[in-house]
Amino acid sequence: MAKLTHEDILAYLEEATILELNDLVKAIEEKFDVTAAAPVAVAAADAGAAAEPTEVNVTLTEVGGTKVAVIKAVREITGLGLVDAKGLVDKVPSVIKEKVSADEAKEIKEKLEAAGATVEVK
Repeated sequence: MAKLTHEDILAYLEEATILELNDLVKAIEEKFDVTAAAPVAVAAADAGAAAEPTEVNVTLTEVGGTKVAVIKAVREITGLGLVDAKGLVDKVPSVIKEKVSADEAKEIKEKLEAAGATVEVK
């Protein structure tokens, strides 16, 4: 039997139907006792993990019509005094919290939006 070159193999793969490729994969799995699906599953799991950040920043982007309520919410969230919280609200856009969990960021966003503010989580 003549030895196949990489070019021969690639040419076959380009012209093969999906059914022929499926049969080839099954034959390779049986012959070499491997599973073709495992690397795909690992890659998909890694892609999902990369899409979901573990730490995010919460940024106040707009105050809205109820500035006092937003200042109170910022004080509650950050533990800052009145002057410092007002300073953050006055300097929109401003980061309210950095490197927090996605769950905590969701709670912060809900509190600020309930006060009338617009918030961005990244």
